[in-house]
Amino acid sequence: MPGDGFLDDLEAELADPGRAADLELRAEEERLRVARLDLRERVVAMSRGEAGARGVRLDLRDGTTIVLEVELSGRDWVSGAAVPPDGGRASPCLVPLHAVRAVVPSRAQLSASLVPAASSGVAERIGIGAVLRDLCRRRSPVTIACDGARVHGTVDRVGRDHLDLAVHEPGVARRDGDVRQVRLIPFETVLLVRW
Repeated sequence: MPGDGFLDDLEAELADPGRAADLELRAEEERLRVARLDLRERVVAMSRGEAGARGVRLDLRDGTTIVLEVELSGRDWVSGAAVPPDGGRASPCLVPLHAVRAVVPSRAQLSASLVPAASSGVAERIGIGAVLRDLCRRRSPVTIACDGARVHGTVDRVGRDHLDLAVHEPGVARRDGDVRQVRLIPFETVLLVRW
């Protein structure tokens, strides 16, 4: 038997049919608003304020879990500081959204994710290629987690859908004699980039 609240609601609907229609219209408007949210918007929203104080937990396709303090986001990526589980030093990283298997928010983050922040415009249109080109220009050494592998090196070139990584030992500057190989890595296989 439904609770007393159910009977009260039913009685109110019968007494005022316009109220029921108004409630249903508002519920449908909310469903449509939520249906327009994308994953990037929700991750960015849950990283703001008190809800995001400890970072957002991201489970990646390869089984890796990171807690990311989101600082920037673009059309198909988020970046910030990855907080190690042991509380050590955070490291900057880039996560393509296609690499995220699941986002595991706290209750506060889940609520915050339904209220997206105002659009920042230009940054939201920047694709992952632009960020990788910036790392290439800076000659920043990176570690890239790909499907099944982690490789360290320097990004030499960035194409439309891939990058060229000169693979060398960590802590060694990119010099021709120290480059073991060059890998052409499709963006779709990149799970995480750390620098």
